[in-house]
Amino acid sequence: MSELNPEDAKIITLARSARARTGAAEGAAVRDETGRTYAATSVDLPSLKLSALKVAVAMAVSSGAEDLEAAAVVTAADAPDAADVAAVRDLGAKAPVLVAGPDGTLRTTLG
Repeated sequence: MSELNPEDAKIITLARSARARTGAAEGAAVRDETGRTYAATSVDLPSLKLSALKVAVAMAVSSGAEDLEAAAVVTAADAPDAADVAAVRDLGAKAPVLVAGPDGTLRTTLG
């Protein structure tokens, strides 16, 4: 992750830590316009299924965030679902979405 700026590396680390802590399929983190970060994991309950990115965006919104500077998702999948990226875009139209593997290695950035 040396090519990342420290703030982007931080949200990947937060996403990776959240995922590891709970054993979830995905971990995500977002950074809002004030620099606050929100980390989340995917939710897979019989009556509620949410991606980690959607949970992180919801946490930011419910805390009063008005914009996102960046988002990160740690996943074994090749890419996040388009609906997950759309949730990020709803709050942060220009926020890059950093996609990292389970080891924290950046795979791609969706701009």
